[in-house]
Amino acid sequence: MNHSEHIAYLFVIALLSTSVVVLGVVLSLLLLCKKKPVQSQETVTPIKPSAQVYPLTNIDAATDGFNHRRIVGEGRLGTVYAAIFEKGEIAAVKRIHSRHVLSNAGFGFSRILRSISSAQHPNVVPIIGYSEGPGERIIVMEFVGMVCLDFYLHQNPEGASLLDWNHRLKIAAGAAKGLEYLHEGVAPNIVHGCVKASNILIDANFCARICDYGLSFLALQEKRGLVGYVDDEYWRGSGACKESDVYGFGIVLLELLSGRLCEEGRLVNWASPLIKEMRISELLDPRLVLPDDIRALVRLAKVASACVGNSRKSRPSICQVATILSNLEMD
Repeated sequence: MNHSEHIAYLFVIALLSTSVVVLGVVLSLLLLCKKKPVQSQETVTPIKPSAQVYPLTNIDAATDGFNHRRIVGEGRLGTVYAAIFEKGEIAAVKRIHSRHVLSNAGFGFSRILRSISSAQHPNVVPIIGYSEGPGERIIVMEFVGMVCLDFYLHQNPEGASLLDWNHRLKIAAGAAKGLEYLHEGVAPNIVHGCVKASNILIDANFCARICDYGLSFLALQEKRGLVGYVDDEYWRGSGACKESDVYGFGIVLLELLSGRLCEEGRLVNWASPLIKEMRISELLDPRLVLPDDIRALVRLAKVASACVGNSRKSRPSICQVATILSNLEMD
């Protein structure tokens, strides 16, 4: 082999070596690219299916003809029944009061239910279906087997003592997360319309879940069960909005702190001066032993005061409230 052939031979060997290296790099990149979609699929939250339409005959059969023995709750909008369907599925069925059905006959019940049923969050009770017919509007919800916060605080004589300060703080933080999700985490955003203790359910682990959201259109002007839980602007024609929800959440915080009923707004009139003058110990539920360090409760009282004491323009958002309460819970 002469000198020229030797050089050519070395050039070919170098070229082949470089090609092998490049090919190896390309194959490695291809393998990495193939793996990425698999990893991303593991983190994607499954999309909640739209609300199912239930025939009225199925609802009637599942509730045993709306038997009074199946009643598990009663509210300003309707009566809730435990329903057992043919395949054994258990659900909570809210039968809207007839007076609300008649006053909202052409309001687009099914359209609104399909929209709000997209909500899916650990601190929100899912809506799984609906039914409608002449004189009937039905909402089918997941049966969560919980007791409402109102029952713990105001109806069961022993209930309040089961909720120590740590549990109350956990409930406040969880409810704030659920409301924050409705306001900002789902599209279109959902205004609850009536945030109060009876619309916050508590499970055995003291996890809070919000129910009855997005239904204010059914009873826009009915004051029963709503006075005291919405701000003055609501009754002046502004109606329900995110800011009025924050006001209602402030009332819930005051009830958690004091153990007292809202009493159509009298709770705010009693509690606000105590918080402003930093007489926090007079505000707190006397049925419970105070913790050694009440700084978290003082902070909670100040948040409640900001929610109910300011105008809509100056009120904190539920995102701000949820962040503060989450930090308090972690601390």
